[in-house]
Amino acid sequence: MPEPVDQTPDMLPILSSGRHRNPRKGACFMEMASVLAGEKWSDHPKCTQPLLGDLARWVNDCTSDDQRSRLAVLIPDVVGLASDDPRMDARIALRCAATALPVADEARQRILAVSLITTDSVLAGLDGRLTGDREPITVAALASAPKAADWASAFVRRNGISVRGFRRHAAPTAVQVSVCAITEACVSDPDAILRGLLTDVIADCRAVVTPPATDHVPTRESVDSSM
Repeated sequence: MPEPVDQTPDMLPILSSGRHRNPRKGACFMEMASVLAGEKWSDHPKCTQPLLGDLARWVNDCTSDDQRSRLAVLIPDVVGLASDDPRMDARIALRCAATALPVADEARQRILAVSLITTDSVLAGLDGRLTGDREPITVAALASAPKAADWASAFVRRNGISVRGFRRHAAPTAVQVSVCAITEACVSDPDAILRGLLTDVIADCRAVVTPPATDHVPTRESVDSSM
């Protein structure tokens, strides 16, 4: 049998935008993740939840060339961070929209406000909380853009909330619009906001896949009594 081909580059390439055919041409954030995971060279490795991978690629490509290397420390954090839990998609979309809404231009604020209200409602259903009991980051973001929030609330009341297709369409759209809004925002350091967004989303995703710690260790008696 032929020996397997080692696709790990002799030297790790510098992060650059776009997709690369091989390490000699450069590497994006997720291509580097594929190397660390020991997978075949790809910008869509299986080691990372798909929507998180989308966000990482958008942040990589929209970060300026002189600041992109600062994203490298986050690459190991996405390796192995994969789950089919729909709450992860909702958490990603929620964090993106909530981060972008306060700095977005007026043209995008309405879209982001609708995305935020919709995502919060979807997440409420998944978490088993009341729809009107919104996440703190949702409340704060909507308060930063009251006109857009009022318009979005009226829009959602008229049209309802479509949960169907959320993971396939609404969540990816929220991520893309959010990154573009931050990139083009009139702020002093959009790169820092993008980097902070990716950092926060990774933490949110980690919280979804990691059960909360508890000091209570169930005993045989406590298990039996609950049955």
